[in-house]
Amino acid sequence: MLLNVGTFIRSATRFSPFIIPHSSPSSPSSFCFSFSPKQTVSFTLQSSQMASFTTLSQSPPKLLFRQLFEKESSTYTYLLADCSHPDKPALGKVPGVKSVISKASGSKADVFVEPGDKISFGDLFLEVRATPGHTMGCVTYVTGDGPDQPQPRMAFTGDALLIRGCGRTDFQGGSSQQLYKSVHSQIFTLPKETLLYPAHDYKGFSVTTVGEEMLYNPRLTKDEETFKNIMETDLNLAYPKMIDVAVPANMVCGLQDLEPKAN
Repeated sequence: MLLNVGTFIRSATRFSPFIIPHSSPSSPSSFCFSFSPKQTVSFTLQSSQMASFTTLSQSPPKLLFRQLFEKESSTYTYLLADCSHPDKPALGKVPGVKSVISKASGSKADVFVEPGDKISFGDLFLEVRATPGHTMGCVTYVTGDGPDQPQPRMAFTGDALLIRGCGRTDFQGGSSQQLYKSVHSQIFTLPKETLLYPAHDYKGFSVTTVGEEMLYNPRLTKDEETFKNIMETDLNLAYPKMIDVAVPANMVCGLQDLEPKAN
């Protein structure tokens, strides 16, 4: 599973879409996926090409995990796979993939997910949590809870919660009050040792924890009214240089250039 480039395909300002390949179960390197009401999304990659990636420290290791960085936009991408499963289930960027995105985003995609849905890969899964506030469609994906799931848990927070910061709330349907409630109800309620991985970082940080951000986040440790004032009056943020390109791209899962190129 790739978050951003694999599981999550996204432009520089959104962390929510997924890609899922069309299935061909008889193929030796096949991908499979299925959807069911209150849906579980599952997929399989039968390939040895994942063997070179690092894993979390577990004995025996179950979750293969790698964090990738694109420096121009300071964007992180995450690779996840169930390396203990005989099929090495994961997701990759291949022809014929399908996109998955939060239904609340109002964007175009092949499949839409809602809070409570599960994204399964092998015996592992990610839980979908709605965390709007930066945009209406922001979600956080959290690894499963249970003895057969990776510990400590991991949460991929997109633009909602950054390391010692958070996403801006002054465009794309953002709301500072909604973001505050999202983080405190959906992220800060996770175990304090939960590892947090954001969509971006501009200061060289790569990971934090729920406990750290509850203590040290300079914005989200404040009360709601103070947070609202910080976000709406104190930041004085410049207009994002790529926003006029990124927002339309986000709304169509990055497929805005296909038709012009075809013509």
